[in-house]
Amino acid sequence: MSKLQNYAEGQWRPGDGAGKPLLSAVNGELVAHISSDGLDFCAMLDYARRVGGANLRKYTFHERALMLKAIAQYLNDCKEELYQLSTATGATRNDGWIDIDGGISTVFVISSKGRREMPNSHVYLDGQPEMLSRKGTFVGQHIYTPLRGAAVRINHSDFPVWGRLKNLAPTSLPVYRPSSNPRRAPRTLPNSLYAASMDADILPEGAVQLVCGGVGDLFDHLGSQDVIAFTGSKQTAEHLQQHPRVISESVRFTAETDSLNACILGPDATPGTPDRPVRRRSGARDDQQGRPEVHRDPAHHRTVIGRRRPGARTVRRARQGAGGQPGQQGR
Repeated sequence: MSKLQNYAEGQWRPGDGAGKPLLSAVNGELVAHISSDGLDFCAMLDYARRVGGANLRKYTFHERALMLKAIAQYLNDCKEELYQLSTATGATRNDGWIDIDGGISTVFVISSKGRREMPNSHVYLDGQPEMLSRKGTFVGQHIYTPLRGAAVRINHSDFPVWGRLKNLAPTSLPVYRPSSNPRRAPRTLPNSLYAASMDADILPEGAVQLVCGGVGDLFDHLGSQDVIAFTGSKQTAEHLQQHPRVISESVRFTAETDSLNACILGPDATPGTPDRPVRRRSGARDDQQGRPEVHRDPAHHRTVIGRRRPGARTVRRARQGAGGQPGQQGR
């Protein structure tokens, strides 16, 4: 059985050891093994800052936007391969359309906005010039310049294509160097997505790195110029945000947290009860690629069916976490 590769410091590398099993969301069969053990995360961050940043800063905003357009066109030509892999995530063709075509369209849109709303320059002006003297002999102008750090994107498995592309596109346009870490299954789809992006040979060296697995001691090497964007549970987001290095270096941290919705059915919920059609409709399609999770609670003789999906319909009782608000801003 194959082991998924990490893309680190310009090379595809397998992690050390046997790795953790990656199971199909459809039938539970083994798909691959994943491991990030043995990766030098300090060196990866240094490579992103030193090589990727320097290469991207050579290009104007319009030139970077055109790179994104070329990537979207390339992915659009080979998207059928992504659709085939998408079935292993438990997604239907319609589910995959939201994820795959939606993700590619997002890159097209961001490319267009970059060329339409940003100058063909290396510097972005912030407002109009400020007249600091009565006769205009002293004028000030605020500008935006690129950070000199790395952008670490930690993503949940929901929307394995769209979730990565929506981070890659705006990250590459203003010049961050993304080091992406897809969490949990499915990883075959984002792994293939990044492989296709690398095969296109469009982005400069060091622009993107991929970690399939844990991030090890990566957080211990973050600095004040780095940026973290996390998508996942509120509890994990709070844990990462409280990392000593994030606090001491004032690392920019943005979290998009999902709510947890659940249907709790008692033993009286038989095929004849009105609850079951509602549960079947809500469970038939999950627009975030996650299959319903079924757990038996023998102590209370009940079945709990849950999913990560903001706004999902519930039957008898729903528990929504306080983190169901996207875009929670941290330090």
